[in-house]
Amino acid sequence: MSSEKRPNILFVIADDHRADAIGALGHPVVQTPVLDSLVAEGTTFTRARIMGSLLPAVCAPSRACILTGLGMFQADSLAHCHPRPNREVSLCDQAVTLPQAFRSQGYETFLTGKWHNDVASALRSFDSGGDIFHGGMCEHTSVPLQSLKDMAEGHPASVGEGFSSEIFCDMAAEFIRSREKDRPFFVWLALTSPHDPRTPPEPYNRAYAPSEIPLPGNFLPEHPFDNGELDIRDEKLAPRPRTPERMQRELADYYGMISHQDACLGRVLKSLVQAGEDDNTIVVYVSDHGLAMGSHGLLGKQNLYEHSVRVPLIMRGPGVPRGKSCSQELYSLDLFATLGELAGVETPHGLESLSFVPAMNGCPQVTRDVFFCAYAQCQRSAFDGRWKLIQYRVKDEERVQLFDLEADPDECRDLASETASTAVIGRLSRRLNAWREANGDRFSGELGV
Repeated sequence: MSSEKRPNILFVIADDHRADAIGALGHPVVQTPVLDSLVAEGTTFTRARIMGSLLPAVCAPSRACILTGLGMFQADSLAHCHPRPNREVSLCDQAVTLPQAFRSQGYETFLTGKWHNDVASALRSFDSGGDIFHGGMCEHTSVPLQSLKDMAEGHPASVGEGFSSEIFCDMAAEFIRSREKDRPFFVWLALTSPHDPRTPPEPYNRAYAPSEIPLPGNFLPEHPFDNGELDIRDEKLAPRPRTPERMQRELADYYGMISHQDACLGRVLKSLVQAGEDDNTIVVYVSDHGLAMGSHGLLGKQNLYEHSVRVPLIMRGPGVPRGKSCSQELYSLDLFATLGELAGVETPHGLESLSFVPAMNGCPQVTRDVFFCAYAQCQRSAFDGRWKLIQYRVKDEERVQLFDLEADPDECRDLASETASTAVIGRLSRRLNAWREANGDRFSGELGV
């Protein structure tokens, strides 16, 4: 495929966006008209999930997996997820990133928004970039910003004017409108929303009346046992036990953040039309992970329940069916191979990433029979499409949970103690232990890494 015919890529990645918090996917309250239009015009992948994290800052390893197409434990991939001072994950020099692969084959690559990985990987991945936040989280109205040139030369960041989602989306839109059109582009637009602090600007801070917000079906005042991370920062954002009133307030602000970023994303999509690139651009919308927001008595993402490991994933553009819902089980890191196939860009060998283009086009596709996930040194899980096993090791104590996600998608009924579950637990435990052994996972029960 010649470079002139290759589609552009607009890759949008949000922070903390639950898979179910999109209006067109059946959410009863949240308003997301722009994402709804992507759902109508593209393909929605309803069973996308992450592989997990060895760090409390789940976003950094998750984004690193998407960027490299490598699993969290793959040798030499993510430098074993060792955190830097700002909890970034350093990508090893041998790991070819997704934008780097496109750049090496004729694409103009551009970065704006959150970059929670090392500077060196950004410099080899992008031709240019502006309004980049190098870090994990910040106040949405006080974002430290740099250009890619500033990062390369070691210049300090300066606080930008405006709200994070507006800053990043406006920068992406400006690049799309003003760039030279001699080659296709790859834009990496990384939002910090709807991550806390959940402070949506006017009028989105009043868009949802807390008293009218329904609680998640798996809401609990407290988690029923110590999962190893009950005292992490995320879990201290609201007192325990969680009250319905407090969680309704948290959810109202959370949905306000989502609706605001949705409106900002609309300006980026409008810029594609203005630049005459709308019909030749693959738009990807995904999140780095989900969030509990009261589900199972939790607030954060430091757990392996579906609300935290599943992510929204929508694609629209050339080669992507319109108005389709795809139930293929996949990892978000599979986007590396998928975009490579759609754009005719050669991807490195030996990746964990597997293309889901056949499944998207309606062809039966069996990629993995079991999906694994890990959090820190205290939680591991295996999921075979129906049965989900979660193992915990906390303070020298072990416990397991077993859920039938076909009958109980909200994971409300733990079946681990039932005699009929013994065979399923044994089978998934053996697969999980084999995965751990193959990846040198110590699963020690210790906090931290």
